[in-house]
Amino acid sequence: MQKRKKLPIGIQTFANLIEEGYLYVDKTPFIGLLAEQGKYYFLSRPRRFGKSLFLSTLKSTFEGRRELFQGLFLYDNWNWSQSNPVVHISFGAGVVRSVEELRETCDEILYDHSRAFGIEYHKQSYKGRFAELIQTLYENSGRRVVVLVDEYDKPILDSIENTVLAIAIREELKNFYSMIKDADPYIEFVLITGVSKFSKVPLFSGLNNLKDISLDKRFSDICGYTQEDLETVFSCWLDNNVDLAMVKTWYNGYNWLGRKVYNPFDILLYLDSREFRNFWFETATPTFLIRLMQEKQYYIPKLHNPKASEKILGSFDVDRLEIETLLFQTGYLTIKATQRMGGMRQFQLSYPNQEVRQSLTDYILSFLSDTTVAQENNKFALYEALADNDFHGLKQTLQAFFSSIPHDWYRKNQLANYEGYYASIVYCYFAALGVDIRVEDATNHGRIDMTVKLGANIYIFEFKVVELIPDGHALQQIKEKGYADKYRTQGVSIHLIGVTFSSKKRNIIAFEVES
Repeated sequence: MQKRKKLPIGIQTFANLIEEGYLYVDKTPFIGLLAEQGKYYFLSRPRRFGKSLFLSTLKSTFEGRRELFQGLFLYDNWNWSQSNPVVHISFGAGVVRSVEELRETCDEILYDHSRAFGIEYHKQSYKGRFAELIQTLYENSGRRVVVLVDEYDKPILDSIENTVLAIAIREELKNFYSMIKDADPYIEFVLITGVSKFSKVPLFSGLNNLKDISLDKRFSDICGYTQEDLETVFSCWLDNNVDLAMVKTWYNGYNWLGRKVYNPFDILLYLDSREFRNFWFETATPTFLIRLMQEKQYYIPKLHNPKASEKILGSFDVDRLEIETLLFQTGYLTIKATQRMGGMRQFQLSYPNQEVRQSLTDYILSFLSDTTVAQENNKFALYEALADNDFHGLKQTLQAFFSSIPHDWYRKNQLANYEGYYASIVYCYFAALGVDIRVEDATNHGRIDMTVKLGANIYIFEFKVVELIPDGHALQQIKEKGYADKYRTQGVSIHLIGVTFSSKKRNIIAFEVES
């Protein structure tokens, strides 16, 4: 029996991956397409999506290392008779905490290249030495230079909560990258990658020809694994114990206007452990995002299906942060549908998969309530009450959760004073269970606050805060507006649930049900 190849967990160097016998999903057709169609490119993808490995593959390609590509697309589809010097820059290691540390990092990057190529610099500024490096490599080899930049934005993201510092670091990076334009006669190819797509005008000054392929459907799966990749390349790791439908539900669903893809990090760790866990989510906590939501009093149920223009998704800067932009570019939301409006495109966003939906809403719930132990204990009780149509138990479970939030938490936080707080809590609770949810569910007569589907049951929720709408009756509104009508022909049991909160009592004061 032939020994199966190893899973490339944590391997970011193409040469190591090939030489040490790891599995590899062939992304080299994209290299041929990029080289054929242009010269300057930009790609944005979330963390741990394979950007570094793709850049490493590009490096081996332009260096002419054909022996590494045996059995891959480029082996017979590339001009291996010539090679190019490659400047490969990465800002991924460590944390940049000041402009001075950024300058030191740039100095170290240039020093490493001077040693690798045997070059002695004569200019003093790192911008000048960067330009000198490229020109000298061209003159010494007679071949134009390839420039690859990995994690170009990480120094900015390291200080994203400190706007003044983040802007200062951005300006320093702008100075560093600006020489690429003037080095054009000596450059063969450029690819810059990162998590966030900052506005090209302030950061990549002069690089107007930098082609953004982040939302180009031809390159939608340039990073990540497709369903076909999973079932072919990793077939030796699949057996009867692998439920492909469940794997798809948990980890697939990232969409950049083409084929949906899996996060490689999740798939590799799942195949290794055979456990469904939030592998990717655990590698970083979105604390800054949650704080920004708190600051802007963001209505959390909007996470379920927000809409955003192409401009909002693609334009991000430290002094004008949009929540939807951050959530999309960092991978917590993805594109679910596209609508054309004249010459514009509007995108409907959604969670990519169950891992992100459950993990993110669970994390937000902890942040909104600061009561993790009670949250975990109550989730199971909530699911059982819903599955059994035990509405008294459902009410008690929710009331118990709100009662468990420490009084001191309310004293230190203003979150509970905005209208959407209580609905956000309930939404996160249900979303973290993994049940089928719709928010602001449209009908002919209005929008339902939240619809939950479990088995052959539909639960229609309407939320009110008594201090804001003293005469409002949640259940009465559901009935008067005929919210149940759209589900009457679906052969399901329909349950109308009106929930009224009191911001003074910080709990549910009315819980009306009609089935």
